This record gives sequence, structure tokens and C-alpha cells, in this order.
Amino acid sequence: MNSAPADSLVKAPVKLGLCIGALGIVFGDIGTSPLYTMKECLHYLPDVDKTEGVLGILSLMFWALVFEVCFKYIAFVTRADNRGEGGIFALLALSHKDREPGGTGIRRGLSSGTIVILVGAALLFGDGVITPAISVLGAAEGFVTFDADFQKYVVPVAVMILAGLFLMQRRGTDAIGRLFGPVMLVWFFVLGVLGAIHLFDSIEVFHALNPMYGFKLLWTHPAQATAVLGGIVLTITGAEALYAYMGHFGRPAIVRAWYFVVFPGLLLNYFGQGAYAISHPLDATNPFFALAPIGPFRVGLVVLSILAAIIASQALISGTFSLARQAIQLGYFPRLKILHTNAAQEGQIYVPLVNFFLAAGSIAVVIGFGSSSRLAAAYGIAVTGTMVVTTYAFFRVTRFNWKWPLLGSIALCSAFMVFDLVFFGSNFHKIVDGGWLPLAMAIGILAVMHTWKSGRNEIQEKVYGGAITELELSHIAKSKNIIRVPGSAVFMVATPKGTPLALLHHLKANKCLQQTVVLLTIGTVEVPAVDDEERMTLEFLGEGVWRAVGRYGYMESPSVNKLIERIKAQGVPVNPQSTTYYFNREMIITGGTARMFEWQKSLYAFLSRNARPVKDYYQIMPTQIIEIGLPVQL
Repeated sequence: MNSAPADSLVKAPVKLGLCIGALGIVFGDIGTSPLYTMKECLHYLPDVDKTEGVLGILSLMFWALVFEVCFKYIAFVTRADNRGEGGIFALLALSHKDREPGGTGIRRGLSSGTIVILVGAALLFGDGVITPAISVLGAAEGFVTFDADFQKYVVPVAVMILAGLFLMQRRGTDAIGRLFGPVMLVWFFVLGVLGAIHLFDSIEVFHALNPMYGFKLLWTHPAQATAVLGGIVLTITGAEALYAYMGHFGRPAIVRAWYFVVFPGLLLNYFGQGAYAISHPLDATNPFFALAPIGPFRVGLVVLSILAAIIASQALISGTFSLARQAIQLGYFPRLKILHTNAAQEGQIYVPLVNFFLAAGSIAVVIGFGSSSRLAAAYGIAVTGTMVVTTYAFFRVTRFNWKWPLLGSIALCSAFMVFDLVFFGSNFHKIVDGGWLPLAMAIGILAVMHTWKSGRNEIQEKVYGGAITELELSHIAKSKNIIRVPGSAVFMVATPKGTPLALLHHLKANKCLQQTVVLLTIGTVEVPAVDDEERMTLEFLGEGVWRAVGRYGYMESPSVNKLIERIKAQGVPVNPQSTTYYFNREMIITGGTARMFEWQKSLYAFLSRNARPVKDYYQIMPTQIIEIGLPVQL
């Protein structure tokens, strides 16, 4: 995906459109946090004077937003862009000490730094399950404020909303996606207005701007401090999206949307909820919904909350699809079926298997936990864990990419890390109450990514390395034992050198070779998108044999047909409609000497058997394909 245009070149209406668009995609998660955050914080409040406790909570909320979002992400992390794109894999690419600027793939080793960053990616997958569940549950619970008997319908309503949302993914969101930004603009406006109306219910809430109120609450009640901070962290869930979606809208649009719309709306609403809680100390109603009077206004607020929760969930689902494609492209995840839901937008994709697991996970979580309060116990681990990983990766970027002095990098990133670790540690008590869930999902995803990458590296070394790279194709093609037949053939090659095994097996079995042979390698480079002029290189090897290397970014989907058209346009006599494509079909056998655990070898064999075949991933007509079996022992 191309990065957003430079801000100085963008006209005012376009800037406004980007800001409104960012409201629907970037800020959905953090924007729906008011649905349940204050309620959970009040639940963990120590046995103190209500005013003192609420002021402490508001102070912690305010400074968490200022430090984590305004300072860490807005001021620093969002500047670590990879050609305009952000996200955990952008940090992975930028943080490598030995990047290959013109290569066809990322570094082969799985260093400790790479594994730590992959942990962050795995946690984001877990977040994709929990966030839709807690957002929709929190919104649906608004009906309970009218009648407590409605509690028994909350879970069924939430399940139906989630089921409909995930079923809709196949059709794409192009038609309704244009409404996301305006709806969220209304949402933040309503948040701000409702909060502002109640600010003067208890004017002392403004004292919470003093950080000492937050420190006092934690210092004087150390036994409850961990629980309180575990609730406060819900205020900043979704902060990672500011960086992850940067390529969609550009950093300037996200910054403007945050400071002019989102931040004021959140602050007014949280402080309004705090003022209401102080002035109504015995009211057990969720203070968010209590801001609207019972009647049509509250009904409207509940409906708007459900819409906002759906939009926030949709943004996270789409983000998870994108994350899966990036992992596939970079070689950390098995090939999966990827469908494009909008021909005009490269980034609008649908990954059926990921959608199924997200749907099953979110619905199971809703049924299993039953309420946003119980689910909040599982929330926070994934979010804070990702924040810790982001800080670590950002440190590597400042050192190895930006070349900052060591002292400067340590000073800044240590401040970030202390803040992140405090919040991460405050969620440890949630593990037994449900926090194990995102950790278990992350461990499973990490095992798959580590195993797949390790297996691919082993196969690369065993099959495509060594003496086979020394064979001269021109000598083979000139051999009197080889008959040259009319037509063209494309041999898919894993590396841009040497002679492919598929070609050797073809020659051994058939003793013939087409007049035109193209050895085609498709690689992924550590950038979001490759410039058109750098897409492909073509080299003539002699005797009717060409070597082509196609390069794609980790946010692009490769197209073999378009590469063949490019090759034809450069004078190579290939006919895309009649060309035969040759692939190796790897058949994994365990029990070898590969540097992997035995369970990893078995897992890799299972993943390899069930991964989408390369021929299908590249969308080539089945009638033009010949697969050659290739047994590989790991």
C-alpha cells in the first residue's frame, strides 16, 4: 500500500477527509474504552473517600493518555515509519542491523530480537479476538440500565451482532466503510457533550489534572494499587492502532484527529463520568450510560454505542487480516487464501481462515465470560505486552536505523519501558481470572510463526543451497541429449541463483526443454510496497533461458500473471495463455538432522500439508501447472 501523500501537498478538504477517515479506523478501539473503563476502575477502587478515589483514578487516566499516547506514540513511535507505513512488522524491518536494501527477503536467522517482536505480533492476534467481544458486550449492556432483567439477553444480542459482523466480512466494507468516519465523529462529539454537561456536577474533578492525586491513591493503598492500574490500562487500549494504521492516513491526519477530536472527547467524557460518580456515590449504574437521562436520549446513546463498537471491531478485524498477510509475505506464516474485496483498494482483503478463528474465538469469549466486567480481566495482558514489545523494537530502531547515541536511546526508551512494564505487571493478577486466554493464543500463534520460519530456513539450506547452485544452465540447454520443443515454460525458483530442482527433474524425466525458459523468483523485501520501476529485474542467461526476479512489499499480494506480462513486454517470447508453470511440491518427512525440535518438525509437516499451495496463492490457472514432488527430510 502506498503511504499517504506528504502533508504539505495535501489540500485542506483532503486533510479533513483523512482526519475523519482516521476516526473510523484508527480510534475505534480507544474511542470505545469509555463504555467500560470508569466502571471497572470504580470496581477496583480501594475503601477510601469517594471523591479522593475518583480524583486519583481521573488523574491516572489523564496522565496515562498524555504519556502513552501523546508522548510515546504521537511524539516518537509514529516517526519510525517504513516508507510511510507503521505496525509491528514495520518495526521488525527497521530494527534489523543488517537489512538487505535490495534483496528478495528478510534476514534468514531468527535472532532473539526478531522473536521478541514476533511475540508482539502474536499478542495482536489475541487482541483481535478479545477487543470485538468486550466492545460489543460493553455496548449491549447499556440496555441493562433500563431494566435489570435485560441482563439475560446481553450475551445473545452480543453473539448475534458479532456473528453478523463476521459474516459480513466476505462482502467487504467498501459500501458502509464510508460511514465509519462520520459515525465516529458523531460518537466523539456525543462523548464530549455528555461529559461537559456533567463536569459541573462536581467541580473538583479539575483537581485531577494534578498528578499527585494519582500518586497519592497508589502510594497510600499499595495493596490495591495493582488492581487499580489494571483498570487504568483500559484507558489506553487501542493506542497501538495510531502506529499500525499510519500508512492508511498519514501521521499528520492521525495527529490532528487525536488532538482536535479524540483526546478532547475522551477527556471530557472521563471527567464527566468522574463528576457524576462523585455526585452520585450510591448509584451503581455504569457511569457512562448514566450521563444520558433515561428515555429517548439513553436509547439513542445505547444504539450509538453499539454502532461505535461494531466500527471498532471492524477496524480491528481488518487490521488482523492485514497482519496475517504481512506475516505470510515475510515468511512467518503458512500461505492462506486471501480474497480482495475491492478491486480498487489493494488493502481491502478478506482471509477466510483468520475470519473463522476470530469469529469462533470472539463468540466463545462472549459466551464464556458473559459480561464486560469479567472479560476485562482477560483484557490488558495483550495490550500491555504489545506496548512493551513496541518499546523494545523502537529502541532497536533508534540504535540501528536512526543511529542515535546509546545513552540517548537508553534514556528515552527506559522511560517508556518503565511505564509499560508497570502496566504490564499490574495485569499479572488477571491471569488466573482470564488473562491466560490472550497469552495462550499468543503462544500458539508464536509457535506457528517460529516453526514455519525455521522450517522454511532449513528447507532453503537443504534443498536450494550447496552444489546445485553451481550448475550452468546454458551448458544444460546446449546438451545434445536435450530436445528443445516449441513453447514457453516458467519454473518457479525459491532463490535468484542456481538451477531449480523442478527443471532438473523435468529434464531427467522428459529429456526435453521448451524453446523459451523463464526462471522466476518472487521475493518479499522489507518495505510495505515496492516502486513500480523496482518491481522486476530480467537477465538473459543464453540459449533461450531468462532469469526474472519479482519483488513485492510485505503489504502487497504477488501477481505472477502481471510479472509474465512484464517479461513479455521486454521482448521475451512467452505466451501467458499457453505457458506451462512448473512447481516443486514439498513432501516433508521428519526424523532428519534439521535444527528443530521434533514437535516442530511434526508441526511444520502438518502446516506444509495444509498450507495453500503456491500455485493457488499465485492464482495461476490449474490447466497450466505441473507439480513435481520433492521429498524433504527435516
